[in-house]
Amino acid sequence: MNWQDESFLLAKRKFRENANIVDVFTNKYGKMSGIVYGGNSRKIRNYLQVSNKVYIIYNSKNNNKLGYFKTELIDPVAPKYFNDKRRTSALLSITSILKILLPESQPNKKIYNSLDKLISNFSNKDWFLLYIFWELNLIKELGYDPNLKNFENQNNLANDIIDCEVDSIKYQIPVFLINDKIPDEIDDKLIRKALIFNRSIMVNKFFQPNNIILPKSRIILENYFN
Repeated sequence: MNWQDESFLLAKRKFRENANIVDVFTNKYGKMSGIVYGGNSRKIRNYLQVSNKVYIIYNSKNNNKLGYFKTELIDPVAPKYFNDKRRTSALLSITSILKILLPESQPNKKIYNSLDKLISNFSNKDWFLLYIFWELNLIKELGYDPNLKNFENQNNLANDIIDCEVDSIKYQIPVFLINDKIPDEIDDKLIRKALIFNRSIMVNKFFQPNNIILPKSRIILENYFN
């Protein structure tokens, strides 16, 4: 099996002396794993960083065995935000969640395109709102829709946050998520509430039922908005 595609690097781990096993999320083939020989060399190590966009050339002689990647850098995403703790935490959260929740070898162009759009706009001042809406969209694409539109007719939507029940579980939901609209003004408290809501949905619908632990990077991101 041989193919080529663009991808985002989700994770890497050392394999033998001078190689890495990496997990990538590709446009056409979904989440894939492969061995990168020379991955610990200075040239490759410098760009083989989590969240970077890389071009993958994949080769495997046996579909039941791990294949091999040749890699080329497309966009050095991670280094752009080394001095920004919030954005760096968000990138680690994105890649960790996708690595855990995406099925192997199953393409999902909607998720890939939404990720590509998010990363392309990560330098915007309202990047954290884009992240929140991306996460909510990911939840829907993975198979669960909290149907927030059902709460649009509530009388207390003049408030920033309302108490609602979703599948008999009580949540505090920021109104801007229900309205599906980026607010003109927002503070860290409201951002945190939105992150807590998304996190709670993911834990209740994906992580706990499958006995999976939420990535620590996701909690760290949330804590930056105290």
